[in-house]
Amino acid sequence: MSGRAKLQTDGERPVLRLERRLKHAPERVWRALTDPAELGHWFPAKVDVELRDGGAIRFTFPGEDTTTTGRVLTVDPPREFTFVWNDDTLRWLITPDGDGSLLEFTHTFGRGDPAIAKLAGGRTAAGWDVCLDTLATRLAGQDFEQPQGWHARMASYVAEFGLDDGEVLEDGTIRFRRDLGFKPLDELRPLLPDEPGWRLVHDPREGTRVEFTETAGDDVPAQLARRHEQLDKLFAATHGVDLPDWPPDRVEAVRKHYAEHPTQG
Repeated sequence: MSGRAKLQTDGERPVLRLERRLKHAPERVWRALTDPAELGHWFPAKVDVELRDGGAIRFTFPGEDTTTTGRVLTVDPPREFTFVWNDDTLRWLITPDGDGSLLEFTHTFGRGDPAIAKLAGGRTAAGWDVCLDTLATRLAGQDFEQPQGWHARMASYVAEFGLDDGEVLEDGTIRFRRDLGFKPLDELRPLLPDEPGWRLVHDPREGTRVEFTETAGDDVPAQLARRHEQLDKLFAATHGVDLPDWPPDRVEAVRKHYAEHPTQG
């Protein structure tokens, strides 16, 4: 049922791609994607949609009174449903696959600086993974048990996509940037290491990220590995997870990674 998300680019924009092979006809999948009553079982927000090209699509998250409005781009039953939400484009493509369907989903991050938008790829991939697994389970007539361990899910994608890597800027500055979701700044500040170079940045649409900068020293790969470990621990702490210190072989593997694959910002 489940397949790993992929993070790619379209021009300069980051794009998440996921797919599911479903044992249901395209018409049944189409209804699950477009009927607000069906969407309520698996989509992360309540949806109200004018199901036509150019129609409005409205989203309300649980526990919130405010509604955001997007725009429907394509309604082509039972093949394609595409809409824009907060400048991101979500495209659902259904094709017949034997006695079932192949569902291909792309999420193009259309907002802001592409490099900053890309940082959210880990949590977004983990979220859509669960949504699509819930959809598949719903179509099968079964109950879906919400997963635990969100930190592990997100951290896995962050590492797979290389979103945890540090970089060396042209002026010799080492920089790390890590997405921290939408957690309140007051909750995150006590978790920052008590040393210079750390700061939190919050944007209402992008969420919160941590940035760390310092001047590169004599052993840059070792310096990057040390800070990488700190960022991993900080990210885990925001989810209430206390990671142990890296074992020496992990430290050496990451140091070697930076020595062999230097990242220039």
